[in-house]
Amino acid sequence: MPPRLNPSPETLVTRAWADYALLDSGDGRKLERYGRFTVVRPEPQCFWSPRDPTAFDAADAVFDPTDEDESGRWRFAGHPIDTFPLAWRDVRFTSRFTPFRHLAFFPEQAANWEWLDGRVRQLKKPKVLNLFGYTGVASLACAAAGAEVTHVDASKKSVAWARENAELSGLSDKPIRWIVEDCRKYVAREVRRGSKYDGIILDPPKYGRGPTGEVWRLFEDLPGLLKDCAALLSDDASFLLLNAYAARISGLSLSHMMAEATADRGGTIDWGELALAEDGSDGRSIGLSFFARWSA
Repeated sequence: MPPRLNPSPETLVTRAWADYALLDSGDGRKLERYGRFTVVRPEPQCFWSPRDPTAFDAADAVFDPTDEDESGRWRFAGHPIDTFPLAWRDVRFTSRFTPFRHLAFFPEQAANWEWLDGRVRQLKKPKVLNLFGYTGVASLACAAAGAEVTHVDASKKSVAWARENAELSGLSDKPIRWIVEDCRKYVAREVRRGSKYDGIILDPPKYGRGPTGEVWRLFEDLPGLLKDCAALLSDDASFLLLNAYAARISGLSLSHMMAEATADRGGTIDWGELALAEDGSDGRSIGLSFFARWSA
């Protein structure tokens, strides 16, 4: 039985929480608060004008891009800032000023973390696989909610950050497996082993390299990986969540790819985009990534 495809898109909006807020946006930039620091980052799709341009000038840190690959450098108003702690619910993590305009996590993903938290708490100690897990906030959200988590990322440095975040969160004793490996190789081996998971998170980059030089290209490699992920779902699995950042992709295209991968599983597929909302009741929202999620 094929899954039911939601006919209309959904926008999952992340709003301010204690350690994060989108304060203002416009003129191709966004002004954000991370803990006690204010930060300006490029955002080309903010075609409108900022509400308070002077606030951007007073930011603690500004990212200046140097090329089209989203790399660049940070400019600080005072002493350079290296790392500082943040939290989302029970998860604590270290934020870093990376050379790729983000701060070692993606705040719009809080909408997904909230959804994952709700799914996991409905289950009894589910096994969850998090692919391209980066610094581990989604893995830790699932672990805090009661899941056994397998966290996979090709970057040894990212997995080390994720383990540090687990210690910071007081979750080091939770059943989390930390694996440094190319996600395609790991999933293919798990399929051969007959392994099964109750939930899978798939958040791939547009382009990346594995630990031994493997090349990941989203448009070429995602369809096959998604089908292998569907093969890893247990008979009574709860979810398969796919998130993607790419200019030439859409939630609708992800939903049809998800429908093909889960064609015999029934359930429902929701799709749409993740957005950040400016703080305040009349704040604007910025769409930042696309998702499709199958749920039983």
